Amino acid sequence: MVAASAELMAALRVVRSLELASWCIGAGAIRSLVWDTLHEFDRRSPVEDVDVVYFDAEAAPRQDADLENRLRSAMPSLHWEVTNQAGVHRWFAAALGQVVPPLASLEEGVATWPEYATCVGVYMNDDDSLGLVAPHGLDDLFELRVRHNPLRASVATYQERVATKCFGERWPRLSFGGVHPAATEVAPITRESA
Repeated sequence: MVAASAELMAALRVVRSLELASWCIGAGAIRSLVWDTLHEFDRRSPVEDVDVVYFDAEAAPRQDADLENRLRSAMPSLHWEVTNQAGVHRWFAAALGQVVPPLASLEEGVATWPEYATCVGVYMNDDDSLGLVAPHGLDDLFELRVRHNPLRASVATYQERVATKCFGERWPRLSFGGVHPAATEVAPITRESA
């Protein structure tokens, strides 16, 4: 599916040109492509942004914005959002007032996204082959199942995303799973839970 998308392949090549050690394009760009394909849509759903995530414990906080600017210059037709997973804990503290432990890898970061079906990323190797980051597997994504991932997203965040992103209206064949019973607050991720 990814290889058949000229726009996504071009985006992957542009991100690869940044020469990041550990990166992927993930979340909505991948999820929407798969769900559109499985729904046999003639036209792709509009992608709000292209989420590029990477892991660099040595990067300066300003690097995300610098990388976004480089991507916008290279491919201005897309709205880019770049996030260093090594700094997400600082965002939780500043934006949400929540203390969470730092993440240790790209995979650990992808594992925390609000729905299991969204916890998927794709990257491009130097030989143009594609790699996959899917810490929870691909079953939810390909079985058109939306379930809350309690690792860092609260129930309220999950429910708000399902409502505002209009998942059920956009992809009518989706099924929606229950909310994890222990997920009333943000659950910090640990190496063992990833």
